[in-house]
Amino acid sequence: MSVSVACCCFSFLNAPARLLQSSSSPLCFVAASTLTPRASSSSKLNPEKKKKKYTLRVRDEHSSNDGPQTMAFKSPFGSSQQKKDKKESQPTTDLRTDPAKIHDASFLDAVVKVYCTHTAPDYSLPWQKQRQFTSTGRQLSSFSDSFYFSLSLAYIACVCSAFMIGDGKLLTNAHCVEHDTQVKVKRRGDDRKYVAKVLVRGVDCDIALLSVESEDFWKGAEPLRLGHLPRLQDSVTVVGYPLGGDTISVTKGVVSRIEVTSYAHGSSDLLGIQIDAAINPGNSGGPAFNDQGECIGVAFQVYRSEETENIGYVIPTTVVSHFLTDYERNAKYTGYPCLGVLLQKLENPALRECLKVPTNEGVLVRRVEPTSDASKVLKEGDVIVSFDDLRVGCEGTVPFRSSERIAFRYLISQKFAGDIVELGIIRAGEPKKVQVVLRPRVHLVPYHIDGGQPSYIIIAGLVFTPLSEPLIEEECEDTIGLKLLTKARYSVARFRGEQIVILSQVLANEVNIGYEDMNNQQVLKFNGTHIRNIHHLAHLIDMCKDKYLVFEFEDNYVAVLEREASNSASLCILKDYGIPSERSADLREPYVDPVHDNEALDQGFGDSPVSNLEIGFDGLVWA
Repeated sequence: MSVSVACCCFSFLNAPARLLQSSSSPLCFVAASTLTPRASSSSKLNPEKKKKKYTLRVRDEHSSNDGPQTMAFKSPFGSSQQKKDKKESQPTTDLRTDPAKIHDASFLDAVVKVYCTHTAPDYSLPWQKQRQFTSTGRQLSSFSDSFYFSLSLAYIACVCSAFMIGDGKLLTNAHCVEHDTQVKVKRRGDDRKYVAKVLVRGVDCDIALLSVESEDFWKGAEPLRLGHLPRLQDSVTVVGYPLGGDTISVTKGVVSRIEVTSYAHGSSDLLGIQIDAAINPGNSGGPAFNDQGECIGVAFQVYRSEETENIGYVIPTTVVSHFLTDYERNAKYTGYPCLGVLLQKLENPALRECLKVPTNEGVLVRRVEPTSDASKVLKEGDVIVSFDDLRVGCEGTVPFRSSERIAFRYLISQKFAGDIVELGIIRAGEPKKVQVVLRPRVHLVPYHIDGGQPSYIIIAGLVFTPLSEPLIEEECEDTIGLKLLTKARYSVARFRGEQIVILSQVLANEVNIGYEDMNNQQVLKFNGTHIRNIHHLAHLIDMCKDKYLVFEFEDNYVAVLEREASNSASLCILKDYGIPSERSADLREPYVDPVHDNEALDQGFGDSPVSNLEIGFDGLVWA
């Protein structure tokens, strides 16, 4: 499935997705790393067995102090077992002290195998699900040097990894348990599998939280301690259950890079750690450790191509803590917010002079998403020079730690949905301060379907459903059409709740003669009314009292059905094709109009690039 938002950039002009067997696929979901001879070992760790809190140590990214700052991070999952003993944890033993005893290190016992059975929706036949399968993870293949991911059903192994964080909770990757119907876990050295429950998934940060109710599973368990953000060249040890064997695997490497990275599963841009330790399918969800035995992140994807090797990625503990805090605050995961603006760098002196920017700083606002709160205070042509009093450079970067710089959108990722930020802007040469509420981004064409099952409605054999990236992947891009793909890749929503509704296929019947060959066509109007989303279409059909049902499609194509004949034929069509219902359950709910300002309907779909990599030019970037 090709993906188009944030920094996961995908070109629809290239070949279709390749499966896991492709040797040239670059960015891949993973679930294991293999045991290598250079795996470093450790002495046995001695963390506290029953503590109320675990410590998250993070460096102050904007401080000149190179040393880590230690802050008490209260787990939202205070274990009942941990509450029995309030003793402070003992210092963690350095992994390098006793290489002969790494197999006895207690931190290895906190890493578990995850066995997940998936049952994905059938987006082409939205009233049913696909055949269940087991998988190690999912893979990204390559359009030239761009990223996109494709779900492969051809995996041999059926495991990934997770690790204990206390109070009967495990942390793993969201892509490991997507569309799950059964999740089981097994501890190291145990031959029993225990049923686990998925509590919450963070799609954009690719993290999921599992719970295991069995007390036997947790006997003698010691949750991992989360450490600080590492430095370049710091040693890192990756632990998990990869392909190639059944036992735990340990690989050793160093931190190669720390920067804002494309998260393939969520098509998002968040802080990531690049390492050179071997990561393979099966290692997804497994922890990465520093030399002090602290977990510094979660393995989740690798970059593969003929020109590269040993490029793996780890989700840092700063992202993990954001996920846990979000879940603790809201009793659910609300997601990362965005600013909702397309920014252009201001490296050219003439451009800065034209915009009356006196200093070598700031980024130019080229587009503001209509669904973002920024649309109320920002305009095209504004120059953003500061974010919460932190100066933004002309390349779109801000200070990071003592002597580094990082992409401006990193600051946004440190916020939560609903947070208010202050932006310093220059408008027509005049400096101003404005406040913006940050909210999660609204995707016109979603990458993941809320609830797991797509919406649909069938009228006289005409199957209507919203366009989504999983549907594009399943149908293959060649059958979707260039015009529809262009909208999917480049358009932004004009209002919250907007969808691109398509006629997926026509179930042949005498009532729809002449329309049998129609498929994957966008429907624009019903009886002269612009369609806002699939629920709006169902509402218009239910309220219709006219003799005819008139559907107007892209390219001025029209389909007309007699209303009474269509109603009479519906039950027969459902029976002939073995369809349980003419519409999905969500479309039986009362319709709520998402548009409060009809001017939004008069605006056409916006044609604008969704990321810098997609257009092969890094001068534009979404924040």
